[in-house]
Amino acid sequence: MIRSVRPDEWPAAKELRLAALQDPVAPLAFLETYEEAAARPDSFWRERTAKSAEGADGAQTVIAEAPDGRWVGTVTVLLEDPGTMDWAGFPVERKQGHVVGVFVRPEERGNGLTDVLFDAAVEWAWAHGAERVRLIVHEDNGRAQRFYRKAGFEPTGVVVPLTAAPGESELEFALERV
Repeated sequence: MIRSVRPDEWPAAKELRLAALQDPVAPLAFLETYEEAAARPDSFWRERTAKSAEGADGAQTVIAEAPDGRWVGTVTVLLEDPGTMDWAGFPVERKQGHVVGVFVRPEERGNGLTDVLFDAAVEWAWAHGAERVRLIVHEDNGRAQRFYRKAGFEPTGVVVPLTAAPGESELEFALERV
């Protein structure tokens, strides 16, 4: 089942995020480490989950739930408004969705689940007035780049240097609303 997370589901959101941060490609895919996330108090996870839960206006976390109730995938889309600055310090020129926190458990990969999660996240962004949906991906994360292209996202030419890793960059991909 694909659905939005509910505020009281922060323990499951925490567990899935910690699993994502233990994935072998986590250093390329996420800006925090497992150790940093595991050290955060429960209050952090409650607030983080509530900000993007069902009914929230500025963000939405979509999860894939197995028949046994186990969460097997997630994606979050944040809304960015024109006239603001994004997380990297770039000006936001029009209303857009920003996809973050993409993760599908390894045993669930390759069966179309990521496609369904992305469809739900993009549809949420469109329904909330986004003119485009974008994401930032590490230059060396070829697997993710291939998926994003397959999902219709194209490189925009925007390169974001990683201050925490001098010499490394992330690339912006975007899907325009048609």
